[in-house]
Order: sequence, then structure tokens, then C-alpha cells
Amino acid sequence: MDRITVTGIEVFAHHGVLPHERELGQRFVIDLALDLDLAPAAASDDVADTVHYGDLAAAVVALVTEQPVDLIETVAERVAGRCLEDDRVRAAEVTVHKPSAPLPVIAAEVAVTVRRTRA
Repeated sequence: MDRITVTGIEVFAHHGVLPHERELGQRFVIDLALDLDLAPAAASDDVADTVHYGDLAAAVVALVTEQPVDLIETVAERVAGRCLEDDRVRAAEVTVHKPSAPLPVIAAEVAVTVRRTRA
């Protein structure tokens, strides 16, 4: 299976368990990996025969900035579901990075990765 990856999609959103996270918002970084057959697009050289990753990235930003949730697990699940809306995508792996996660220790970031496959 072939793969399209888009890494480092930056989004400012208001997700989090703590009130100040919801009120002030923070930066999130999203990575996508889509498993699909790229042979049709390679043969035709037509963007219509593949997932348009620019359109998908814009849709992910819109989705992540919508309704705030407590957990980045929920954000990742929503994004994976959006990726699987295209029937050509066999599996989607989504990582949501939270670089400014409020932790009681020093850490570079917190990240959650989900992998969802077409049933």
C-alpha cells in the first residue's frame, strides 16, 4: 500500500481540560499519514485520481478549530474520520501534538496517535 503524509499542520484551537486552555487557546500540530493506492494517480498524472492533500489539510484545520473538546484523543479521532471520508483511503494515521500541554514536569510536548482502517 502506498502512503501520503502531511506533517506539521499548525492549528490554533481551544481544546483542553483546563478552563484557561479553553479560554485562551493554544497551538496544536497535526500529522497525517494516509494509506491508499497511488497507482491510478501516477498513471494519469491527474490530481482527481488521488487525495488532494492541500484540500485535506485545509479541511483538517477547519475541523480542528471547530467545536472545542477536552481531549486530543477526541481531536485525533475526528481527524481520522475526516480522512476516511474519501473511499480511496484504506487507513489513516493521525498524530495530534500539543506542544504547550500543561504538565507538572518539563516536557517538549504531548502527542496522541490513532490509526483507523476502513472496515
